Amino acid sequence: MSRSIPDLSALAVPGTRLSLRVTPKASRNAIEPPGDATAPLRVYVTTVPEGGKANAAVLKLLAKALGVPKSRLAIVQGETGRDKVIEIS
Repeated sequence: MSRSIPDLSALAVPGTRLSLRVTPKASRNAIEPPGDATAPLRVYVTTVPEGGKANAAVLKLLAKALGVPKSRLAIVQGETGRDKVIEIS
């Protein structure tokens, strides 16, 4: 794995919900672990937030970091905002 995509496979437990803070139109695709346990994961994607493209990029990047298929991830809150909650099924 590259440095910008950490190994989050320990979080890939069915039923787990992850809080994210998404930054679209970033200079690179990356995931930053939170500084403390209550802070959300910071996710940066280069995709523009139009027509769900940024959401698709976030799910793809997160699936790669978690080591699970994209089909196991769902946005349960924050579809149109920067703060999202993702559930692993």
